[in-house]
Amino acid sequence: MLRSLRVNNFALIEELEITFDDGLNILTGETGAGKSILLGSIQTALGAKTSKDVIRNGAEAAYVEIVFENCGQAVEEELKRQDLSTEDGSITISRKVTSAGKSISRINGESVNAATVKAIASLLLEIHGQQEHHTLLNKEKHLELLDRYAGEELNRQKENVATLWEDYRKLKAELLQAKEDATNKNRDCSYLEFASREIAEAAYKPGELEALEQEFERLSHIKALTGGVAGALSATADGTGETADDFIQTAIRSLSKVSVYDTEVERMLEQAEEIASLLSDFNHTAAQYLESLNDSEEEYCKVSERLDLLNRLKSKYGKTMEEVLAYGQECEEKLARYADYDAYLERLENEYTAVEHKLETASTVLSEMRKKAAAELTKQIKEALSELCFLEVRFEIRFERADYSENGFDIAEFYIATNPGEAVKPLIRVASGGELSRIMLALKSVFADRDEIPTLIFDEIDTGISGRTAQMVSEKMATISGNRQLFCITHLPQIASMADTHFLIEKSTDGVKTVTKIERLEPEGSVKELARMLGGASITDAVLENAREMKELAAKKKKMEKVNKKN
Repeated sequence: MLRSLRVNNFALIEELEITFDDGLNILTGETGAGKSILLGSIQTALGAKTSKDVIRNGAEAAYVEIVFENCGQAVEEELKRQDLSTEDGSITISRKVTSAGKSISRINGESVNAATVKAIASLLLEIHGQQEHHTLLNKEKHLELLDRYAGEELNRQKENVATLWEDYRKLKAELLQAKEDATNKNRDCSYLEFASREIAEAAYKPGELEALEQEFERLSHIKALTGGVAGALSATADGTGETADDFIQTAIRSLSKVSVYDTEVERMLEQAEEIASLLSDFNHTAAQYLESLNDSEEEYCKVSERLDLLNRLKSKYGKTMEEVLAYGQECEEKLARYADYDAYLERLENEYTAVEHKLETASTVLSEMRKKAAAELTKQIKEALSELCFLEVRFEIRFERADYSENGFDIAEFYIATNPGEAVKPLIRVASGGELSRIMLALKSVFADRDEIPTLIFDEIDTGISGRTAQMVSEKMATISGNRQLFCITHLPQIASMADTHFLIEKSTDGVKTVTKIERLEPEGSVKELARMLGGASITDAVLENAREMKELAAKKKKMEKVNKKN
C-alpha cells in the first residue's frame, strides 16, 4: 500500500508531507489547483522521464519520496533479484532532480537506475488516466489484455509457442536461402572452392598478423637503427681516435699502479674492470646486431609480401583474420552441403515441416485457451458494464487468424453495442469518451481480482459521465477498493462522496509566490467540499444538506457492500 508521500520544491509544491489510508482515497480541488502536479510528483519518483523544469522557481533541487508498506512476496522477490534490501516489508523510493540536470533515485537508501525503479514500481502501483483510452482503442492491445486475464497457464503456453516460433523463423529463412542457393549452385561452387582454397593456402596462424605488423614496423626503420647502433659502437670501440674502451683501459692501468697502497683504490680498480667487462659485452652485442641487419632487406620483403597477402584476404573476406577464417570454414561447410545438396534440402524441408506442425499444434492449443478465457472475460465485462448503466450492452471478443508470430496466429478485437437495436462494431468505432471511461473501469474491476498490484490510481477517468451513471461508477470504485488501495482524482461529487479518506488540493498565493497544498479533510470538511462540487461558488444551507445526505447515503451503500461480501 502507498502509505506516505513527501515532496519538496516540485513545481508549485514548496513542501508537502501526507499519509494515505487503505480503501478509497479521493483527491478533489478546483481546476488548476495542482492535482496533476501531485500525480506528476508520484510518477517522477517511480522513474518517469522528467527534467530540471520540475524544480520550483528559486530552488536548487526537487525531491520526492514515497513509502509503500505490506508490499507482498512478488515485490520481495524482485528486490532480492535486484540485490536490494527491505525492512519489514516496507519500501522507500526517492528521487532528487537538481538544477544541474542530474537525477538521483534511491530504494531504501541505495542508489538505483530508472529501470530498477520501474521494475519495482510496476509491482506496487498502476496509474490509469485518459491516456489509457488510446490503449483501449488500440486493436493490438486487446490480445495483450486477454492474455493478461487468462493467467499463468496461458503464459506458459505462450512461452512454448514463442520458442517454436523462433525455431520456425530460423528454419524458414534457412530454407528460403537454400532454395535460392540451389539455382546458383554451379556458380557458387566455383567461387566457394576458390575462396576456401585461397584462405586455406594462406595457412594463417593465430596472432601472426600482430607479430608481422610489429616486425614490419621495426624493419621499416632499419636505416635509423643501423645508424644509431653503429654510432654507439664507434664511440665505444673500433672507431677512429680514442674510444670509451681506450679511456677505461687507461684508467685501469693508472689505478693498477697504486691499488696496492689503499683498499679504497683497489675497490675502484675492481669497478673499472667490471665496466670494461660490461663494455666488452656491449661491443660484442652491438657488432652482432649490426651484422644481423645486413640481411634485413630480404626479411623486409618477405614480411611485406606476407602482410599484403593477409590484408588482401581481409579486404575480400572479413574485417579481421578471425572473420576471414570463419568465412573459410563457412565456405567449406557450404561446399559439403552442395556435395549432396538434394539430401540437404530434403532434410531441411523435413525439419521445417516438423517444426511448422508443432507450431500449428501449439498455436491451436493457445488459441483454444484464449477463446475459453475470452468467453469468461466477455461474461464478466458484460456484468461489470451492466452495473455501470450499460443496460442492454452487448460485448464480444472476436478472433481472426493471421500469420504465425511469437504470439501464435491469433488477432483479437473487442466489439461492443451500447444501445438496443445496434449491431456490434469494433470498439474504436462505437465508444464515446464517457463510455470509454466506464469500459475502462469495467475492465479494471474485472482485472482487480486477478492482478496482484495493491494500489491503483485513477486520474479523472470519470470524464464525460454524470447523473445516475456517475453514481454507478462511484459504487464500482467503492467495490474495487474493498480489496485494493484506490486513489481517484475526480470532479464528480457522486464519486467523491464514496471516499474512505478525502483530500483537498488547493492553490494559494500571497502575491509573491504561488503554492499548491494538500489537506486531509475531516468528515465535516468533506461535506463542505462536496457542497462546493455540487453548488459551485454559492454554497447554501440546502446545498450543504444535500452534500451531507449524499455522504450518508454513500456510507450506507459501502456498509451494505461489506455485509454482502461477508455473506
